[in-house]
Amino acid sequence: MSNNIFAGQYHSAFKGRGMAFSEVREYEFGDDIRDIDWNVTARYSKPFVKIYEEERELTVMLLVDVSGSRFFGTRATLKKEMITEIAATLAFSAIQNNDKIGVIFFSNQIEKFIPPKKGRKHILYVIRELIDFEPKESKTDIAQVLRYLTNAIKKRCTAFVFSDYIDKGDYRYALTIANKMHDMVAIQVFDERETEMPKVGLLKIKDAESGNEKYVDTDSKRVRDAYKYWWEKRQTEMADAFKRSRVDSVSIRTDEDYVRALIGLFNKRS
Repeated sequence: MSNNIFAGQYHSAFKGRGMAFSEVREYEFGDDIRDIDWNVTARYSKPFVKIYEEERELTVMLLVDVSGSRFFGTRATLKKEMITEIAATLAFSAIQNNDKIGVIFFSNQIEKFIPPKKGRKHILYVIRELIDFEPKESKTDIAQVLRYLTNAIKKRCTAFVFSDYIDKGDYRYALTIANKMHDMVAIQVFDERETEMPKVGLLKIKDAESGNEKYVDTDSKRVRDAYKYWWEKRQTEMADAFKRSRVDSVSIRTDEDYVRALIGLFNKRS
């Protein structure tokens, strides 16, 4: 998939740090006169222009939410499994473009930091950790991992934040600061059942992050409407946070084709 689908889109969507001098050649009609190398021109008594190449190498960081709510999924897959697959696909795309790849696993604390490196051995280590990593905590603090990123990675990088964004804290300010220093991309993964409550009578529910349990009467329209209002309000606040921070984002449902969603994100950035 990385070879056949994302090779061109990834390269176009995530640019290098800038342009670096490569060589000089003789001036040709249509060349920008601002690129003339006056020292070489004076030496050979005819105009030469500087040629620049894009500094392609990037540092790509994957910020992966490993809180308890990732173990939820009622359709095709769990949120954890979809996050792992998307992150692995982007990691392979980065390596094939000669980019460095690093990972930060987070809950309500920094669970593990894998410094960015290149190479097949490193990417296989990253993939194994994406699949098998077991966190110590179960809650979520997105603001904390954003602050950690800005402190740990001083050189500008492209950072993907994978989460369901079910976070009781306020991460908007931290996201704005992080996006000024880095190129931040938000990827929300959620399950269809999280968007509204089914009408199935008395239902026992459990908060995967706090462990709290209670019974809910889902036959009550007031209860179902209140839940749906909470979800829509949270989604609106999340989208507003991304917009104000000028962060590109995409929301992917666990039963949807994430390939199409990612290509749409790449095309929007190209």
